[in-house]
Amino acid sequence: MHNLAPLCPLGGDTPRSLSHGGMTLSESVDTALASVTARAGTEHSVATVLNSYLGTALPEPGQVSFGETLSAFWIGPQQWMVQAPFATHELLADELKSKLADSASVTEQTDGWCRFDLTGAAIAQVMERLCAVDFHGSAPGLATRTSVEHLGCFVVLRDAQHLAILGPRSAAGSLWHALEGALRSAL
Repeated sequence: MHNLAPLCPLGGDTPRSLSHGGMTLSESVDTALASVTARAGTEHSVATVLNSYLGTALPEPGQVSFGETLSAFWIGPQQWMVQAPFATHELLADELKSKLADSASVTEQTDGWCRFDLTGAAIAQVMERLCAVDFHGSAPGLATRTSVEHLGCFVVLRDAQHLAILGPRSAAGSLWHALEGALRSAL
């Protein structure tokens, strides 16, 4: 019999964390992810179901919407990435598929992405070294896809002092290295 144990995206048994200059960079492994794409002609019904499921209106382009437990950010026309606590929504994609039936394409995304949280007052100073998003002029609720050190990533400004960076899990080590280097050079 196999004795398998889950590993964090950076390969450890526990999430990695680093504090420097009043900022914290941490590996987050507690979020379930699923992408939802409305099929042609079902846009209104998909929006209605998702609004009810999330407990909030779907986000506009470049935005994230937070419900009480779930959140979603816009990833393309009629496309959203839905996030939920892994402990209570391990089967998030299955939950969404059962609610949306044939009106949307739902894809499990949890293990395809790594997530690093950057917290503290100097988010803009750190991220300006890595990507072309203007965090100095951005309000909480921003969610966009950008290149971070040549990696296609999503950045979600959860609040003024909390940024989530989602990148390809296969490049977690490279992304962490870039974020750590920017953090140390900025502060």
